[in-house]
Amino acid sequence: MSLSDQIQSDLTTAMKARDTERVATLRMIVAAIKNLRVAVGHSGEVTDTETQSLLTREAKKRNEAADAYANAGREDLAGKERRELAIVRTYLPEQLGEDELAAIVDEVVAETGASSPSDLGRVMSSVMPRVRGRADGKQVSALVRHRLGA
Repeated sequence: MSLSDQIQSDLTTAMKARDTERVATLRMIVAAIKNLRVAVGHSGEVTDTETQSLLTREAKKRNEAADAYANAGREDLAGKERRELAIVRTYLPEQLGEDELAAIVDEVVAETGASSPSDLGRVMSSVMPRVRGRADGKQVSALVRHRLGA
């Protein structure tokens, strides 16, 4: 079963369970998948890789919105965004821990022979495909900058 099929199936289950928050979030995801299908011009299904990429973007939006609401003192809305984020993350691969991410960055720095901040782009271009969907780009960038002494 593809990831988009799983999401559709989970939407049906949530509707039967009358879980309104989960239904709303899954409907948003299904709509985004349909929009992606139209935008890319797929006549058939969206691939799992494309769906994962879309879910990663949606998770990032929810995370940023939760932070913005929290900074504005709107904990009620921040909580809603965090609950939506938790639902979206159930369809994403498990996030890498700090130690795992640091090990990948160290490995790439050693492979590329990077030693200065000017090598940031080269290291990032090698690290990001390895951690796609499992780590936030900002987190990776900050770690690479720290390793390269920037």
